[in-house]
Amino acid sequence: MMENETVNEPLSQYGRPIGFDQVWQMFQETNKQFQETEKRFKETDKRFKETDKMLSEKFRDTDKKLNKLEQLFTSQWGKLVESLVEGDLVNVLNKRGIKVEKTIQRIKGSRGGENFEYDIIAVNGKEIVIVEVKTTLRVKDVEWFHEKLWKAKGFLPEYKEKTIYGAMAFITADGSSDRMAEKLGLYVIRATGNSSSIINETGFRPKAF
Repeated sequence: MMENETVNEPLSQYGRPIGFDQVWQMFQETNKQFQETEKRFKETDKRFKETDKMLSEKFRDTDKKLNKLEQLFTSQWGKLVESLVEGDLVNVLNKRGIKVEKTIQRIKGSRGGENFEYDIIAVNGKEIVIVEVKTTLRVKDVEWFHEKLWKAKGFLPEYKEKTIYGAMAFITADGSSDRMAEKLGLYVIRATGNSSSIINETGFRPKAF
């Protein structure tokens, strides 16, 4: 070491030099504090995850209950609309030249491993009109019902020798779903207040299935 050269030693908070043992002790204390802080972070994170899991389970339970209520409301409302349409269906179809002998609601069954259900069937001597009822008519409903009509004679062999027509009844129509139903050869029935009416354009000719 050169003469007059000094060594800078660590100083304590009082300005006195700190030995290695003291520095090592300070390091250990600081490291311990870091470890304790990390432990608290982990515990806090664990509590957050447990809380999140608990809230998620409660939200899922609430969603299930809301879905059940929605399904119940939709089901009851749907039955009300069906009753409204069915009560006026004879008169509506008679005006179109289809002399209805009787109407049947909620025809359900299974054939060939496939389940089926038809809301209302209006019957006369040689023809039947199968009616699908929706509170709000959507394009996908029209597509689905049109496909279901083609299967009707297979599902309902008792009507195999009859001419089958289709009709979609609703309170409100989403987009151009009502016009789509007409283009596919279906009667379009709008339910209003305490009555129903066929709203197909003049000269409409229904498709026979």
